[in-house]
Amino acid sequence: MRQIPFGKPILGDEEKQAVCEVMDTGILAHGPRIQEFEAAFAGFTGAPHAVGVASCTAALHLTYLHLGIGPGDEVIVPAMTHVATAHAVEFTGAKPVFVDAESRSGNLDVAQIETAITRRTKALSVVHFLGMPVDMAPVMDIARRHRLFVVEDCALAIGARLNGVHTGLLADVGCFSFYPVKHLTTAEGGMLITRHQPVAEAVRRLRAFGMDKHVGERKTPGLYDVTTLGYNYRLNELQAAIGIEQMKRLPEFIETRRRNHEAMTAGLSDIDEVSVFESSHDGSQSSYYCHAVVLSDALADKRFELINALRARGVGTSIYYPHPVPRMAYYAAKYGYRPGSFPVAECIADQSIALPVGPHVTIEDVRYIIEALKEAIHEVETA
Repeated sequence: MRQIPFGKPILGDEEKQAVCEVMDTGILAHGPRIQEFEAAFAGFTGAPHAVGVASCTAALHLTYLHLGIGPGDEVIVPAMTHVATAHAVEFTGAKPVFVDAESRSGNLDVAQIETAITRRTKALSVVHFLGMPVDMAPVMDIARRHRLFVVEDCALAIGARLNGVHTGLLADVGCFSFYPVKHLTTAEGGMLITRHQPVAEAVRRLRAFGMDKHVGERKTPGLYDVTTLGYNYRLNELQAAIGIEQMKRLPEFIETRRRNHEAMTAGLSDIDEVSVFESSHDGSQSSYYCHAVVLSDALADKRFELINALRARGVGTSIYYPHPVPRMAYYAAKYGYRPGSFPVAECIADQSIALPVGPHVTIEDVRYIIEALKEAIHEVETA
């Protein structure tokens, strides 16, 4: 029986050697690797500015800090996303205002954005769900009319493009994640990209305590001032060294994901009990993070039996995401939650299973996963 985990970091001798080289230099922070990694990521995405940080959450949080968002302000956030998207708003004291998903792609329902805007709304967060780009033209039209800053949460969208433009450059800033099972990894870490130089410069200061001079800028070692409240949200040299090597393999990683995703889409097409997400507009290129299937209403109550049946066959799965964020205990208790408030997000949370397509998965694995899913569905339906 095969053992196919949902996600697996692909690390080789090159990454190990790169880490050892950094250790030998003794320069573990504020060194040249972070700048090299930022340049490589900027080159891949086409971004004028890239800033390495501790995580995607840190990138989101620093963005809102730079904007001066705080108590009394509101930020529109998709209901169907990782909780970090909302946490970054909550950290500032502002209120996340949730918008439901649309069923075709799982992305936020653009048609509902304007009804969520109030006089307190200062920014809009969009999430490219599972790496499928949001239709950004109408989003940006709404944002400009209401003078809102737009933040792209690109945690699952490295390599995704819309009409040839990489995600993260479709709005004001884009925030990326390098968690172990993402498209590339630095163990932990993140990156912010932007077309706006003042934003990049501000985030560089904020990621390192608000110091006015970084280590390399100081004429006298140890002499600096602090001009604003900042955080210790830096990416270190060991992480950056891994990231540099991962960037060299990123096109190959994404191509393997695309191949696996397309093969799985074809194989799933004759399974009546599931449906799959699609783009809601033309010109989009997914990052192919995973392949989520939405179970039919009749099968939804047996989702956990189905997951166990797949596990028994060696197929790892996940759920994106286990709840709409406003249904999670913290947010439900603070802001109140009524069942049915976000029906599409609730359906995705309660009826979907995410299947692996990462670079650790072979075409033979894809065929095995499809057959395992068919067998598992038959098993739970006839139990």
